[in-house]
Amino acid sequence: MIPKWRHASYEPPLVECVRPFPEVRDQSTPGKDTMYQSVATDPAAGKAELYGELASQLKGLLAGERNAIANAANFSALLFDRLPDLNWAGFYFMDRMTGGLVVGPFQGKPACVRIAVGRGVCGTAVAERRTMLVPDVHAFPGHIACDAASRAEIVVPLVQNSDVIGVLDLDSPMLGRFDREDQTGLERLAAILVEGSDF
Repeated sequence: MIPKWRHASYEPPLVECVRPFPEVRDQSTPGKDTMYQSVATDPAAGKAELYGELASQLKGLLAGERNAIANAANFSALLFDRLPDLNWAGFYFMDRMTGGLVVGPFQGKPACVRIAVGRGVCGTAVAERRTMLVPDVHAFPGHIACDAASRAEIVVPLVQNSDVIGVLDLDSPMLGRFDREDQTGLERLAAILVEGSDF
């Protein structure tokens, strides 16, 4: 028997979305609440301003929701939408059964599912418990290439109660795409995610 949902005439039931988008305070109009919108940042504005805006938007996305998977999914979508020159943005979480990393929510091409601690940029970030800023992934010993177009990468460990619970991973097709300003901004955003979610 063919399941109902596989028939061309099947229409899924409408489900009301309780909170499709969080309300985010619109800084341009005092007292006005708006839904999250992708807003192009002024190219003349610095990265610090961009990451400040992303922090406000992330807090809005997390408001009233503590599910780690849902929050990581929205966070990866926010980064992929707002940060220029990315070809992958997402998460790997620690798998308690294997002691390695397993892919979580992301935006971009299909990814490697499992990464051992100490392997590649993500595994090294966990092993060394520090952000890995890699201007040229081909120069990184043991780099794991999930997308051949990736040239630069930054990986930020997610730390909760002194334990690394996963990593935030961003890839770019541009050499040298990430710098210390990106590192500072992304570390701040990762801390907001961890604080606002139940992992």
